[in-house]
Amino acid sequence: MSQQEPALGGSGGGNEAGGGNGAAPDYRAAAAAAIAALQRWYSPWTGRWRTTGWWNAANALTAVIGYTRRTGDRAYRGIIPTTFRAAQRRYRGGRPGFINKFFDDNGWWALAWVDAYDLTGDQRYLDAAQAIFARNQYGWDEVCGGGLWWNTDRRYKNAITNELFLTLAARLAQRASDERAHREYLDWARRTWDWVRASGLIGPGGLVNDGLTAGCANNGGTTWTYNQGVVLGGLAALCELTGDQGYRRAGEHIADAALARLAGPTGILAEPCEPSGCDGDQTQFKGIFVRYLHDLQRLGGKPAHRAFILANADSAWHRARDSGDQFGLRWAGPFDKADASRQSSAVELLTAAADLTAGPLR
Repeated sequence: MSQQEPALGGSGGGNEAGGGNGAAPDYRAAAAAAIAALQRWYSPWTGRWRTTGWWNAANALTAVIGYTRRTGDRAYRGIIPTTFRAAQRRYRGGRPGFINKFFDDNGWWALAWVDAYDLTGDQRYLDAAQAIFARNQYGWDEVCGGGLWWNTDRRYKNAITNELFLTLAARLAQRASDERAHREYLDWARRTWDWVRASGLIGPGGLVNDGLTAGCANNGGTTWTYNQGVVLGGLAALCELTGDQGYRRAGEHIADAALARLAGPTGILAEPCEPSGCDGDQTQFKGIFVRYLHDLQRLGGKPAHRAFILANADSAWHRARDSGDQFGLRWAGPFDKADASRQSSAVELLTAAADLTAGPLR
């Protein structure tokens, strides 16, 4: 890939919010460069991206679908059926290949297939998401007053699994073909949010901790960025479904806490494990946060949230990119190393920035 920067865009404005060290790029061109680099890791045989894991692949697919939908660039659309077929080859014991013992892994794939359905209109993707949701319902019981377990071992109830269930339920309610299914999914979404809110997972400062203790109390676990993000997707969808602006305000409260507590002094998002302690899962998290902050912003959200996304996109482009348009973990820079999870996270960021500066919301 060329080191030449995309042509400058006139609507960026990210440097005003801190973090940039140059003029705002053409975000659409920047996203195109980033996704081209991401696809160098893609394996059509496995439907996955080399250098990263199974749940990360669902997020890389989601990033590709989001890019395609937001920009209209159809160059990578073909990976959707390719990845779906590859997943089907993983059938074991009659279960779809994208279902395993981890209810959170299942949720990531279900959300990817909802997005695939939205882009293509292909019913098999929505059917897959609905089948995964039905499977994940078995993870819910009344220990700690409700909520899903992390996996079939039933030893830990954590935030991410329940946030994914909330967001998936709300999105399936939006797409349900009959009133009975719509009501069932909506009831699950409301029930899950009510449980998350009452469970103690959200700490006193407004950030979501990792999970609950065996005694059903907030475990004080790390406030990962993706735990602040996925819940925003569910709350945004609930707001759209019901018209209740309380859901939007609850999401904005969590988002405000994340921007205040998880961004550095220049306003650039940092994972709690940065600069050098992140594993191959944690390198994925920041892009997920931006994806769902963008969903919340599209409801007519706060200008500060828009400025935050653009500032982070500017900083990542100018400070965290190598000569091959690969992006490192630290969006404030400097570039550390490249892999598919870091790259798909950056694709999410640049796609969000491209959409926010593309004119009327789509």
